[in-house]
Amino acid sequence: MKRILFFLIFFSVYCYSQEADSMRLNDNGRTDSIKISKNKVRTKLIDDVVITGTIKPISKSKSPVAVEIYSQKFFQKNPTPNIFEAISMINGVKPQLNCSVCNTGDIHINGLEGPYTMILIDGMPIVSSLSTVYGLSGIPNSLVDRIEVVKGPASSIYGSEAMGGVINIITKNALTAPKLSIDFMTSNWFENNLDLSTKFNVGKKVASLLSLNYFNFEKKIDQNKDNFTDAALQNRISVFNKWNFQRKENRQASFALRYLYEDRFGGEMQWDKSHRGSKEIYGESIYTNRVEAFGMYQWPLKENIITQFSYNFHDQNSFYGNNLFEATQKTTFLQTYWDKKLGKHDFILGLTFKKMFYDDNTPGTLSSDGLENKPMKSPILGAFIQDQWEINEKNTLLIGYRFDYDKIHHSVHSPRFAWKFSPNPYHTLRFNFGTGFRVVNLFTEDHAALTGSREVVIKSDLKPEKSINGNLNYVWKIPVKDKLINLDASAFYTYFSNKIVGDFDSEPDKIIYDNLHGYGISRGASLNMDYTFNFPLSVNLGVTYLDVYQKFDGEQDKVQQLHAPKWSGTYNLTYKFQNNLTIDFTGQFYGPMRLPVLPNDYRPEYSPFYTLANIQVSKSFKSGFEVYCGVKNLFNFTPKNPIMRPFDPFDKYVDDPINNPNHYTFDTTYGYAPMQGIRGFFGVKYVLK
Repeated sequence: MKRILFFLIFFSVYCYSQEADSMRLNDNGRTDSIKISKNKVRTKLIDDVVITGTIKPISKSKSPVAVEIYSQKFFQKNPTPNIFEAISMINGVKPQLNCSVCNTGDIHINGLEGPYTMILIDGMPIVSSLSTVYGLSGIPNSLVDRIEVVKGPASSIYGSEAMGGVINIITKNALTAPKLSIDFMTSNWFENNLDLSTKFNVGKKVASLLSLNYFNFEKKIDQNKDNFTDAALQNRISVFNKWNFQRKENRQASFALRYLYEDRFGGEMQWDKSHRGSKEIYGESIYTNRVEAFGMYQWPLKENIITQFSYNFHDQNSFYGNNLFEATQKTTFLQTYWDKKLGKHDFILGLTFKKMFYDDNTPGTLSSDGLENKPMKSPILGAFIQDQWEINEKNTLLIGYRFDYDKIHHSVHSPRFAWKFSPNPYHTLRFNFGTGFRVVNLFTEDHAALTGSREVVIKSDLKPEKSINGNLNYVWKIPVKDKLINLDASAFYTYFSNKIVGDFDSEPDKIIYDNLHGYGISRGASLNMDYTFNFPLSVNLGVTYLDVYQKFDGEQDKVQQLHAPKWSGTYNLTYKFQNNLTIDFTGQFYGPMRLPVLPNDYRPEYSPFYTLANIQVSKSFKSGFEVYCGVKNLFNFTPKNPIMRPFDPFDKYVDDPINNPNHYTFDTTYGYAPMQGIRGFFGVKYVLK
């Protein structure tokens, strides 16, 4: 690692020295004018167009819903092979590893568990249920034009699953994408990632973007000497093809396809393919095949009517030790909405249809007598209306309502209210109030517990999970000479009811599902600040305070949410030299968080304070090439004892009264941070516009 650090320092000094004279030539007053120009550009970017908050394109400054925008360049400050890892750079958003063996996880917004976060691709609900486990790591950064984040319930627009927030991944437009883009990155852990994309035109009005992502990591590493891989091996390929059409009167039309295949493994160091499903050598081996199709079409009418559609097929074949889990999910989504402006009122009226097919090899999809396979089919019909009323230049009001119907939960109502007050361009206050709901797919979220022969019992007529949320957002742009300090502060409060939980303890041969008798609370505040100094240093800092807990009827104490730190934050410092040399220092910090411990566990119930820091040096050339290198996890932090009893993964000696008097069992859920320590990376990029 010392060699990597030495190379990093040498690389930055060499690139700097190549054009040091040209830097001194510019120190004559022209730099100030350049800074002013850059400030104008940056101010314009702050007022970019967003779509996630209101489903239609709107200026960010005019949106009554607080929407955060992150461009692809933002995530390139800490290059990663997929969206799941990159998203950690956003304050208040945490990619949580839920398994210390296969390294899968979900995305938490403001401390809420992954199933409460809706992941959209171009506004379509592509990632859900089964794919939240293994679909997130298969989305490459090369597809991304920008990412929009809405924190808080958005069910009145997006329906089920949008209880905690929405992450909308906007892919590149084939009409404006570069002709050729190549990005290759490797690390001293032998993680190899290749992004390759090309654009071609079919005539003057049709363009197609073809993208290939290949990630390969097949070197078993065990630095903590527990005989388990520190990071899951992965062999993954993703092929993406998007078509954009240039039509009369700028009407929109696009269509995209994506295929994903992944072979993932984590487990004992001596495992190989011959041990798949073995009772002797423990390994978690997951094969994933996934197909996605999505698009949109604006009707050739005077009225603005748009139809959006998506379909995804997800097949999983996996072994967790000697337990086989096979599952198939098919999801179809169709939405048509009418955007109509009447004076100062901007109306949106829409109809939606969503149907999901789910089947697996567990008792969860068997008939009550256990003799017949009964795949789950859950169609949901929805309708929504929204009115955005621009009362005057300072005040904007948004009122919305959504109605959904599904055969299990029947009628679900979701109202929404938002108000924006902006007395001048430097101050904006937004207040949002709304409700969220979630139609739970019981078996995809609890499949690990369904590998035994249990009878599934739904105790009562399940009610949908619901939430009521209030969010106050304040944006303050502070002029400092020719620059702006941007402050973005939010306070939020969410009340959850009817949470659906599975009881695995009351009767050992049953899983009993029922609504939680109690409530949950998610409350807190966050602050983001960014500023570009008069010298070429820009700083972006974020901090979030969370209090997320559940309280059960009849009990006084509240139970803190797992993996929800009270304090967390992000930091991002960029220094740009005038010779196209850039140094980025990025990272996240997390305060103590409650962890899943076993009875009489010797491991602490709360994690320590820790930070994951990264540094990168990049140099771009006029020819379109860019070279970058750096160090990840600069302070070499890794969790201690993430796996309980790694020497007995099949619990053969769990009842040994001498060596295991507390009856500890093999457990992989304690991990709260990646096991990958400090490591170096190097990459080369080429873009032909």
